[in-house]
Amino acid sequence: MDLLSLLGVCIAFAAVIYGNFLEGGTLDALLNPPAALVVFGGTLGAVILQTPWPVLRRGIALLAWLVAPPRVSHSDIIKHMLVLSQAARKKGLLGVEDQAHNEKDRFLKQGLLLVADGYEPERIRQRMEDELERSATQDARAASIFEHMGGYAPTIGIIGAVMGLIQVMGNLDQPELVGSGIATAFVATIYGVGFANLLLFPVAGRLREILHDYLIARNLLVEGVVAIAEGEHPQMLEARLRSLVR
Repeated sequence: MDLLSLLGVCIAFAAVIYGNFLEGGTLDALLNPPAALVVFGGTLGAVILQTPWPVLRRGIALLAWLVAPPRVSHSDIIKHMLVLSQAARKKGLLGVEDQAHNEKDRFLKQGLLLVADGYEPERIRQRMEDELERSATQDARAASIFEHMGGYAPTIGIIGAVMGLIQVMGNLDQPELVGSGIATAFVATIYGVGFANLLLFPVAGRLREILHDYLIARNLLVEGVVAIAEGEHPQMLEARLRSLVR
């Protein structure tokens, strides 16, 4: 997780735990393995039931972006597209094909190969935008997994609390156990609400922000490739791309 995100998570959980201490609570009072099993296991099971495997697998893969988000430098992309544009103007379609074979970015490579094959600019735009839309839709569905989990967790926490209260009601003949039993029962609610609002919803929001920047970068590639296909002058290409990131 990048430093700022890690700091946010630490502040959130530290504030809750320290607030518990200020209220006279102890850390032991917040530790309840059965409640954790109900909330975390129930939430995970619910989202697995709801989500197709390809989407779930992509969602798990996106978690890596919290640690190492894709390096998206709009300025670097613009500079790279200018280099490709200049090569295309000097060497024509042959120069574009040579550049395409040296590209590591699969999306950009496919676009340049379409240019080298002589496709019309609008046809290239359509092909690249269709691919981009398909990819963006898959990523958005994957990121929404954590939002769905955030919706389930508080409700499952309530289920855990009710289960605990049922056990308490069965011990009414032992009044000394009722108070502690009720307190333990409500730990499940804390787990559900805390899990959702301190972790799951923030993770979903963070992934949406990363995907937004990533999508802008992909759109820069689309516009750059189309401009190369149109034979646009590098200076005009630069102005065109910079207008998309202001």
